[in-house]
Amino acid sequence: MAVFIEGIGGMTCGGCALNVENALLAVEGVSSAKVDHVSGTAQIDSDGNSSKEVMESAIRTAGYDVGAPAGLDWQDKTVWKQSAKNTKWCLIGCSIGEFGTLAAYSIFAIGATIQYGDTWYFPLLILPLINGLITSVMLETYILMKGQMDFSNALRTAFGMSFISMLMMEIAMEITDLIFTGGQLGMNPLAIPLMLVVGFLTPWPYNYWRLKKYGKSCH
Repeated sequence: MAVFIEGIGGMTCGGCALNVENALLAVEGVSSAKVDHVSGTAQIDSDGNSSKEVMESAIRTAGYDVGAPAGLDWQDKTVWKQSAKNTKWCLIGCSIGEFGTLAAYSIFAIGATIQYGDTWYFPLLILPLINGLITSVMLETYILMKGQMDFSNALRTAFGMSFISMLMMEIAMEITDLIFTGGQLGMNPLAIPLMLVVGFLTPWPYNYWRLKKYGKSCH
């Protein structure tokens, strides 16, 4: 018996499609499953012993959505967990570039040389954000390639992810650091734990909303 399921949300790459396929193949009676992460569909062959509802439940258990959300509630623990995972990887990628740049400012005493109001202050203020976005895309590209995606598609997918989430994260972390440094370009080591907490919490609700409403992950 052939079963067709559409409206599968939360898949962003070939690795996600493989996860859904494995979840479906674990359902009793399913002999084959072909999942397309771009169209959000699955074509399944089974012996008819398992219903479509059981297959959809297996997809949800794997961490993906099926069909249009019943309503945008904020109590879906599965979505919070998945969005937290997405946010965590964004945070790791963004932190590499931003922390590295701010640390270099401190090492080379950039903050003591360039003060607020100087010509180069704002360009250098923005640079950690840019570097954080770059390292986040690079990390995500690497993760996608580990999921058997070729470099070109992995890079394109990484660039297509939510820059809003990453930008919110970058801005929140840098503002926190500036509070600790008194507006000086550089990094205060005491700010690092709070920067990580703020960087995670700021975009997390947005990532939940995006995943819950549109089935789209930040990466």
